[in-house]
Amino acid sequence: MRTMEGMAALVTGGSRGIGRAVCLELARRGAAVAVNYAGSETAARETAERCRELGAEAEIFRADVSGAAACEELVRAVRERFGRVDILVNNAGITRDGLLMTAREEDFDQVIATNLKGACFCMKAASRLMVRQRFGRIVNLSSVVGLRGNPGQTIYAASKAGIVGLTKAAAKELAAKNITVNAVAPGFIETDMTAVLPEKGRAAMLAGIPAGRPGAPEDVARAAAFFAERDSAYLTGQVLCVDGGMAV
Repeated sequence: MRTMEGMAALVTGGSRGIGRAVCLELARRGAAVAVNYAGSETAARETAERCRELGAEAEIFRADVSGAAACEELVRAVRERFGRVDILVNNAGITRDGLLMTAREEDFDQVIATNLKGACFCMKAASRLMVRQRFGRIVNLSSVVGLRGNPGQTIYAASKAGIVGLTKAAAKELAAKNITVNAVAPGFIETDMTAVLPEKGRAAMLAGIPAGRPGAPEDVARAAAFFAERDSAYLTGQVLCVDGGMAV
């Protein structure tokens, strides 16, 4: 069912993995999709083409969301192309895994800038448009790691925990403007990022999942789309774990 006809969505980090799955799910529901990417133009074009095959308008937008000015320009470009921004999905993220005792300042700065600062300033730019529209749906990608921690991922966990606080505070600020802000916290999802895990680490992760298996990017995409629907108007400030019971 094309329940998002007439809506325009911006998905950061939309070229592959969870971001690509979100783009395709929103396109399937009828939204026009702005596919943001920082590196692989080829992957972004493939995502956009697959969105078009689903009957949606789609365009690619290159921007490194770790900088506030780039976030502002990205949202402006999407508005110029589609006339509005109804949905923002902050999915762009990186990880620099390692023990706290070996953490480097440059790794901390890069992860926080991309994962947390990028989400904040994309929200800032998009929310100004949404206030004028008197409508908006913001979905931020956190992580189960941000809720319960994980050895070797202190910096990443901090960035994703920050997303939860950002989501809840922004939800309170924007609720009266008919703008919802929610978060999805994926668990162990099969993506390029998790594919590089050593077998021992992978087995340990799977052992902690009651469902006994990893999730798929599409599982996360459907949760994000649920929050982005018009009918989700009375849901805001929520964190939905898509994790097979991992965080229970």
